[in-house]
Amino acid sequence: MSCDYLKKYIRDISDFPKEGILFKDITPLLKDKKAFNETIDQMARRFDRVDVDYVVGIESRGFIFGAALARQLGVGFIPIRKQGKLPSTTADITYQLEYGEDTLEIHEDALDEGERVLVVDDVLATGGTVEAVVSLLQGQKVDIISLVFLMELSFLKGRSKLLGTRIETLLTY
Repeated sequence: MSCDYLKKYIRDISDFPKEGILFKDITPLLKDKKAFNETIDQMARRFDRVDVDYVVGIESRGFIFGAALARQLGVGFIPIRKQGKLPSTTADITYQLEYGEDTLEIHEDALDEGERVLVVDDVLATGGTVEAVVSLLQGQKVDIISLVFLMELSFLKGRSKLLGTRIETLLTY
C-alpha cells in the first residue's frame, strides 16, 4: 500500500540547517494524531508476521518512531545514542560525517547474541549513520531483520551502503 498521502504532512524548509539544504520537516506529521498513528500502523503492518525481539532507535528522531513502533509490536525498545549520553558501560563506533566524525553508543548489555531487531530512524539519506549502526549491532551479534525509515532521499543513494539488508521506507523523495 502506498503511503504517499503522508507527504502532505512533511514540509520543506529551505536552507536548513545550512544554506543549500532542503530539510524535510516531520513536525506537522508528528502533530497530527491521525497521520502519526497511521505512520506507526503502516510501519508495524510490514512486520505483523515477523518474529522481532526489540526495536532499536537511532538518536534522536528514530526514538520517536522506534518507541511507538516497539509499543505497537509489543516488544522492547533499545536506544542508540550519541557519545556520552548513556550511563552504563557502552560499545561504540566512530564514523565519518561530511565534515568531521561522530560516535554512537549502545549499552554493552542491551542485546544478547542472536536477538532479532528492527532498526528505526526518520530518514535514509547518505546512509553513513545507519551503516555505522549496522556495524555496531553486528558487533553485538544480533540478527538485523530490517532497517525501517519514514522516508528515503533516494537521490543521495544511501541504500547502496546497505546492500544485503532489508530496508523498509514509507515515503521516497
